[in-house]
Amino acid sequence: MSGRSADLEPRPGKIRLDKWLWHARFFKTRGISAKLVSGGHVRVNSEKVSKPAHAVVPGDVLTFPQASRIRVIRIVAIGERRGPAPEAATLYEDMSPQEERSDIPASPKFEGKGRPTKRDRRKLDLNRPDTLD
Repeated sequence: MSGRSADLEPRPGKIRLDKWLWHARFFKTRGISAKLVSGGHVRVNSEKVSKPAHAVVPGDVLTFPQASRIRVIRIVAIGERRGPAPEAATLYEDMSPQEERSDIPASPKFEGKGRPTKRDRRKLDLNRPDTLD
């Protein structure tokens, strides 16, 4: 056994950045999270990181884009597996600005836009004065 194999094993309390993003369920696959980090789109404690193997520890603050918003996350715990969403939510604290945190996207139906449903069309037809009865 060479001393080099001991260097490749993660130290307790540290985890690869791409693996943690995947464990915390920010990205569907570890490959997607690694590609984001490799592209230089992730900051750890305000410093750009371009290596997916960058070690992170609890207390680090991550800033990265996800969909159409910028996420600011503080790592609370490392986690041992990619578990269910409620378990993954305990791994971090969301520090994103409040106005960007709307978890439910606006639906066109609620804004009065989009195609009406069959029920809505019937109501419109009943209220129309030019209908023949």
